[in-house]
Amino acid sequence: MYVIAKNDGAFALQKGLAPAMVFGFCMNSVRLGTYHIAEVKGWMKTKDGDISLHKTILGSSLSGVMSGIAANPASLLKTRIQAAAHPSIAVGRQHAYKGMVDGFLKIYRIEGIKGFFAGVHASCTRIAIGSAAQLTTFSTSKETLLSYGICEQSPIGLAFTASCMSGIMVALVICPLDVVAVRLFNQGPASKGELLYKGVFDCISKIYKTEGLHGLYKGIGPLYLRIAPHTTLSLVIWDMLNVLMSNKKS
Repeated sequence: MYVIAKNDGAFALQKGLAPAMVFGFCMNSVRLGTYHIAEVKGWMKTKDGDISLHKTILGSSLSGVMSGIAANPASLLKTRIQAAAHPSIAVGRQHAYKGMVDGFLKIYRIEGIKGFFAGVHASCTRIAIGSAAQLTTFSTSKETLLSYGICEQSPIGLAFTASCMSGIMVALVICPLDVVAVRLFNQGPASKGELLYKGVFDCISKIYKTEGLHGLYKGIGPLYLRIAPHTTLSLVIWDMLNVLMSNKKS
Protein backbone atom coordinates (compact mmCIF):
# COMPACT_ATOMS: atom_id res chain seq x y z
CA MET A 1 0.00 0.00 0.00
CA TYR A 2 2.85 2.38 0.86
CA VAL A 3 4.68 1.70 -2.44
CA ILE A 4 1.49 2.25 -4.47
CA ALA A 5 0.62 5.47 -2.62
CA LYS A 6 4.19 6.75 -2.93
CA ASN A 7 4.49 6.15 -6.68
CA ASP A 8 0.91 6.53 -7.92
CA GLY A 9 -0.60 8.74 -5.22
CA ALA A 10 -3.08 7.99 -2.43
CA PHE A 11 -6.05 7.92 -4.81
CA ALA A 12 -4.44 5.00 -6.66
CA LEU A 13 -5.60 2.80 -3.78
CA GLN A 14 -9.15 3.43 -5.05
CA LYS A 15 -8.39 2.45 -8.66
CA GLY A 16 -11.11 0.35 -10.21
CA LEU A 17 -13.73 1.37 -7.63
CA ALA A 18 -16.50 1.97 -10.21
CA PRO A 19 -16.15 -1.40 -12.01
CA ALA A 20 -15.68 -3.05 -8.61
CA MET A 21 -19.09 -1.71 -7.54
CA VAL A 22 -20.68 -2.89 -10.79
CA PHE A 23 -19.01 -6.27 -10.32
CA GLY A 24 -20.28 -6.55 -6.74
CA PHE A 25 -23.82 -5.63 -7.76
CA CYS A 26 -23.94 -8.06 -10.70
CA MET A 27 -22.34 -10.90 -8.78
CA ASN A 28 -24.25 -10.67 -5.50
CA SER A 29 -27.67 -9.85 -6.94
CA VAL A 30 -27.55 -12.93 -9.19
CA ARG A 31 -25.78 -15.21 -6.70
CA LEU A 32 -27.76 -14.41 -3.54
CA GLY A 33 -30.99 -13.99 -5.49
CA THR A 34 -30.88 -17.43 -7.10
CA TYR A 35 -29.68 -19.06 -3.87
CA HIS A 36 -32.55 -17.46 -1.93
CA ILE A 37 -35.08 -18.79 -4.44
CA ALA A 38 -33.63 -22.29 -4.00
CA GLU A 39 -33.86 -21.91 -0.21
CA VAL A 40 -37.47 -20.72 -0.32
CA LYS A 41 -38.38 -23.63 -2.60
CA GLY A 42 -36.83 -26.02 -0.06
CA TRP A 43 -34.32 -27.41 -2.54
CA MET A 44 -31.48 -27.19 0.01
CA LYS A 45 -33.09 -29.38 2.66
CA THR A 46 -33.59 -33.06 3.38
CA LYS A 47 -37.00 -34.68 3.80
CA ASP A 48 -36.67 -34.08 7.55
CA GLY A 49 -36.21 -30.34 7.05
CA ASP A 50 -32.49 -30.27 7.88
CA ILE A 51 -29.87 -28.63 5.67
CA SER A 52 -28.56 -31.05 3.04
CA LEU A 53 -24.81 -30.52 2.69
CA HIS A 54 -24.46 -31.80 -0.87
CA LYS A 55 -27.57 -29.95 -2.07
CA THR A 56 -26.36 -26.72 -0.49
CA ILE A 57 -22.92 -27.09 -2.07
CA LEU A 58 -24.48 -27.81 -5.47
CA GLY A 59 -27.02 -24.97 -5.26
CA SER A 60 -24.51 -22.38 -4.07
CA SER A 61 -22.01 -23.49 -6.74
CA LEU A 62 -24.55 -23.15 -9.55
CA SER A 63 -25.59 -19.71 -8.31
CA GLY A 64 -21.90 -18.81 -8.31
CA VAL A 65 -21.44 -19.91 -11.93
CA MET A 66 -24.40 -17.82 -13.09
CA SER A 67 -23.15 -14.76 -11.22
CA GLY A 68 -19.63 -15.32 -12.56
CA ILE A 69 -20.85 -15.12 -16.16
CA ALA A 70 -22.96 -12.03 -15.44
CA ALA A 71 -20.16 -10.20 -13.62
CA ASN A 72 -17.12 -11.22 -15.70
CA PRO A 73 -16.92 -8.06 -17.88
CA ALA A 74 -16.81 -5.81 -14.79
CA SER A 75 -14.38 -8.16 -13.04
CA LEU A 76 -12.05 -8.14 -16.04
CA LEU A 77 -12.02 -4.35 -16.27
CA LYS A 78 -11.56 -3.95 -12.51
CA THR A 79 -8.54 -6.25 -12.54
CA ARG A 80 -6.90 -4.49 -15.48
CA ILE A 81 -7.41 -1.01 -14.04
CA GLN A 82 -6.09 -2.06 -10.63
CA ALA A 83 -3.08 -3.81 -12.19
CA ALA A 84 -2.03 -0.64 -14.05
CA ALA A 85 0.80 1.07 -12.16
CA HIS A 86 3.50 3.72 -12.42
CA PRO A 87 6.30 2.56 -14.80
CA SER A 88 8.77 2.40 -11.90
CA ILE A 89 6.77 -0.33 -10.14
CA ALA A 90 4.80 -1.83 -13.04
CA VAL A 91 4.70 -5.61 -13.24
CA GLY A 92 3.33 -7.66 -16.13
CA ARG A 93 1.19 -6.40 -18.99
CA GLN A 94 -0.30 -2.93 -18.50
CA HIS A 95 -3.63 -1.63 -19.86
CA ALA A 96 -4.12 2.13 -20.21
CA TYR A 97 -7.77 2.94 -19.51
CA LYS A 98 -9.00 6.41 -18.54
CA GLY A 99 -11.95 5.02 -16.64
CA MET A 100 -14.73 2.45 -16.65
CA VAL A 101 -16.54 3.61 -19.80
CA ASP A 102 -13.26 4.09 -21.70
CA GLY A 103 -12.16 0.63 -20.59
CA PHE A 104 -15.35 -1.07 -21.79
CA LEU A 105 -15.16 0.75 -25.14
CA LYS A 106 -11.50 -0.13 -25.73
CA ILE A 107 -12.03 -3.79 -24.83
CA TYR A 108 -14.97 -3.95 -27.26
CA ARG A 109 -13.08 -2.19 -30.09
CA ILE A 110 -9.87 -4.18 -29.75
CA GLU A 111 -11.07 -7.58 -28.53
CA GLY A 112 -14.78 -7.67 -29.38
CA ILE A 113 -17.52 -9.22 -27.24
CA LYS A 114 -15.28 -12.22 -26.64
CA GLY A 115 -12.80 -9.94 -24.89
CA PHE A 116 -15.26 -9.30 -22.06
CA PHE A 117 -15.17 -12.98 -21.20
CA ALA A 118 -11.41 -13.50 -21.05
CA GLY A 119 -10.67 -15.71 -18.06
CA VAL A 120 -14.38 -16.51 -17.58
CA HIS A 121 -13.63 -20.17 -16.83
CA ALA A 122 -11.26 -19.24 -14.02
CA SER A 123 -13.63 -16.55 -12.78
CA CYS A 124 -16.66 -18.86 -12.71
CA THR A 125 -14.64 -21.64 -11.08
CA ARG A 126 -13.41 -19.19 -8.44
CA ILE A 127 -16.86 -17.76 -7.72
CA ALA A 128 -18.55 -21.18 -7.74
CA ILE A 129 -16.07 -22.59 -5.21
CA GLY A 130 -16.09 -19.38 -3.18
CA SER A 131 -19.88 -19.30 -3.18
CA ALA A 132 -20.05 -22.95 -2.11
CA ALA A 133 -17.60 -22.28 0.73
CA GLN A 134 -19.32 -19.08 1.81
CA LEU A 135 -23.00 -20.02 1.68
CA THR A 136 -22.55 -23.63 2.80
CA THR A 137 -20.41 -22.59 5.78
CA PHE A 138 -22.86 -19.80 6.62
CA SER A 139 -25.94 -22.05 6.51
CA THR A 140 -24.38 -25.00 8.36
CA SER A 141 -22.77 -22.70 10.95
CA LYS A 142 -26.13 -21.13 11.74
CA GLU A 143 -27.75 -24.54 12.09
CA THR A 144 -24.91 -25.81 14.33
CA LEU A 145 -24.95 -22.70 16.53
CA LEU A 146 -28.71 -22.97 16.99
CA SER A 147 -28.44 -26.67 17.88
CA TYR A 148 -26.22 -25.63 20.82
CA GLY A 149 -28.55 -22.80 21.79
CA ILE A 150 -26.03 -20.12 20.78
CA CYS A 151 -27.51 -16.79 19.60
CA GLU A 152 -30.96 -18.37 19.74
CA GLN A 153 -32.59 -15.08 20.72
CA SER A 154 -30.38 -12.86 18.54
CA PRO A 155 -30.80 -13.29 14.76
CA ILE A 156 -28.25 -10.57 14.03
CA GLY A 157 -25.73 -12.12 16.44
CA LEU A 158 -26.29 -15.50 14.82
CA ALA A 159 -25.77 -14.09 11.33
CA PHE A 160 -22.66 -12.16 12.42
CA THR A 161 -21.00 -15.19 14.06
CA ALA A 162 -21.79 -17.49 11.13
CA SER A 163 -20.55 -14.91 8.62
CA CYS A 164 -17.21 -14.58 10.45
CA MET A 165 -16.71 -18.34 10.17
CA SER A 166 -17.71 -18.15 6.52
CA GLY A 167 -15.17 -15.40 5.79
CA ILE A 168 -12.26 -17.48 7.09
CA MET A 169 -13.29 -20.49 5.00
CA VAL A 170 -13.73 -18.41 1.85
CA ALA A 171 -10.26 -16.83 2.14
CA LEU A 172 -8.60 -20.24 2.50
CA VAL A 173 -10.49 -21.77 -0.40
CA ILE A 174 -10.45 -19.05 -3.05
CA CYS A 175 -7.00 -17.48 -2.64
CA PRO A 176 -5.37 -19.94 -5.11
CA LEU A 177 -8.19 -19.35 -7.59
CA ASP A 178 -7.87 -15.57 -7.22
CA VAL A 179 -4.18 -15.84 -8.07
CA VAL A 180 -5.02 -17.93 -11.16
CA ALA A 181 -7.80 -15.57 -12.28
CA VAL A 182 -5.53 -12.52 -12.02
CA ARG A 183 -2.73 -14.27 -13.94
CA LEU A 184 -5.15 -15.24 -16.74
CA PHE A 185 -6.76 -11.78 -16.84
CA ASN A 186 -3.43 -9.97 -17.03
CA GLN A 187 -1.20 -12.37 -18.94
CA GLY A 188 0.81 -11.44 -22.00
CA PRO A 189 2.38 -13.71 -24.61
CA ALA A 190 5.33 -15.93 -23.70
CA SER A 191 8.75 -15.65 -25.38
CA LYS A 192 7.60 -17.67 -28.40
CA GLY A 193 4.50 -15.54 -28.91
CA GLU A 194 1.85 -17.91 -27.53
CA LEU A 195 -0.06 -17.33 -24.29
CA LEU A 196 1.89 -18.27 -21.19
CA TYR A 197 -1.07 -20.01 -19.51
CA LYS A 198 -3.38 -22.21 -21.61
CA GLY A 199 -6.09 -22.54 -18.97
CA VAL A 200 -6.92 -22.88 -15.29
CA PHE A 201 -5.16 -26.18 -14.63
CA ASP A 202 -2.14 -25.25 -16.75
CA CYS A 203 -1.84 -22.02 -14.77
CA ILE A 204 -2.07 -23.82 -11.41
CA SER A 205 0.52 -26.36 -12.54
CA LYS A 206 3.01 -23.73 -13.73
CA ILE A 207 2.61 -21.57 -10.61
CA TYR A 208 3.11 -24.59 -8.34
CA LYS A 209 6.17 -25.80 -10.28
CA THR A 210 7.90 -22.41 -10.36
CA GLU A 211 6.73 -20.79 -7.10
CA GLY A 212 5.55 -23.66 -4.92
CA LEU A 213 2.44 -23.72 -2.72
CA HIS A 214 3.29 -20.24 -1.45
CA GLY A 215 2.75 -18.90 -4.97
CA LEU A 216 -0.89 -19.97 -4.88
CA TYR A 217 -1.44 -18.12 -1.60
CA LYS A 218 0.14 -14.81 -2.57
CA GLY A 219 -1.91 -11.92 -1.23
CA ILE A 220 -3.99 -13.97 1.23
CA GLY A 221 -3.57 -11.23 3.87
CA PRO A 222 -5.07 -8.41 1.76
CA LEU A 223 -7.62 -10.90 0.42
CA TYR A 224 -8.89 -11.69 3.91
CA LEU A 225 -8.98 -7.99 4.84
CA ARG A 226 -11.28 -7.50 1.83
CA ILE A 227 -13.33 -10.66 2.24
CA ALA A 228 -13.95 -10.43 6.00
CA PRO A 229 -15.92 -7.14 6.03
CA HIS A 230 -17.54 -7.89 2.66
CA THR A 231 -18.72 -11.35 3.76
CA THR A 232 -19.91 -10.13 7.16
CA LEU A 233 -21.81 -7.10 5.84
CA SER A 234 -23.38 -8.83 2.83
CA LEU A 235 -24.46 -11.98 4.68
CA VAL A 236 -25.74 -10.17 7.78
CA ILE A 237 -27.76 -7.67 5.69
CA TRP A 238 -28.99 -10.46 3.40
CA ASP A 239 -30.01 -12.64 6.35
CA MET A 240 -31.78 -9.75 8.12
CA LEU A 241 -33.72 -8.98 4.93
CA ASN A 242 -34.74 -12.64 4.75
CA VAL A 243 -35.89 -12.50 8.39
CA LEU A 244 -37.95 -9.35 7.70
CA MET A 245 -39.55 -10.94 4.64
CA SER A 246 -40.37 -14.10 6.61
CA ASN A 247 -41.92 -12.04 9.44
CA LYS A 248 -44.06 -10.08 6.98
CA LYS A 249 -45.35 -13.27 5.34
CA SER A 250 -46.24 -14.78 8.72
